[in-house]
Amino acid sequence: MASKQKSPKALRLHGTIARDLGVRIVSGRFRPGDILDGEIDASDRLEVSRTAYREAVRILAAKGLVESRPKVGTRVSLPERWHLLDPDVLSWIFEREPDDRMVKSLFELRRIVEPQAAALAAERRTEADLAAMALALQGMGEHSLAVEAGRDADQSFHAALLRASGNAFVASLISGIGAAVTWTTIFKQRHRQLARDPVPDHARVYEAVRSKNPAAAERAMIALLDLALRDTASARRPRRKRR
Repeated sequence: MASKQKSPKALRLHGTIARDLGVRIVSGRFRPGDILDGEIDASDRLEVSRTAYREAVRILAAKGLVESRPKVGTRVSLPERWHLLDPDVLSWIFEREPDDRMVKSLFELRRIVEPQAAALAAERRTEADLAAMALALQGMGEHSLAVEAGRDADQSFHAALLRASGNAFVASLISGIGAAVTWTTIFKQRHRQLARDPVPDHARVYEAVRSKNPAAAERAMIALLDLALRDTASARRPRRKRR
């Protein structure tokens, strides 16, 4: 007998519950070591089925945010256990106002990975890699990062660059780096559009890779990331002045 598939409504419901809990965890409303409500209490409070709540907790556990133990319950994990490059987790982090350390740490990781990936790409890129980067650049220019199509093109550019490094381990970071690119870009434009056009920064990376100049590719990517961090920092919510 074939197993029954879950309805789209049920899938959406446990995903929504996981998102709400995930945002509370990464924003600090739930602290490491806190015990979440039990399955029965939580499902009654939220007016959802125990199955939906259980599936939501499983999602969080798979992303390292919680761990469930018999006779203890579901406990919020330490931040070092969180899968921070998971696209969902990154979206939850940037749904509210991430703290300065989190933003800086994300860009520090990118600064470790992407400049070296750009240098490798300059040495190893294929014509197909260049074509993918050029197509992404064209999409960024045509649509701008204010719309989804432009942000998708931006993500594609970084994915093509990591793939062009010719290193399978670097390429395995495409999903996480891509999510970081997308969510920081959305965050930067919450209150106003970008004050500058980031396409030329990406074009300089592309030209260095096309010219097979590893040192120039590395420098161009460092400059791109430093400007992106500055844009992200300037997009933080203004603090209210004390009277």
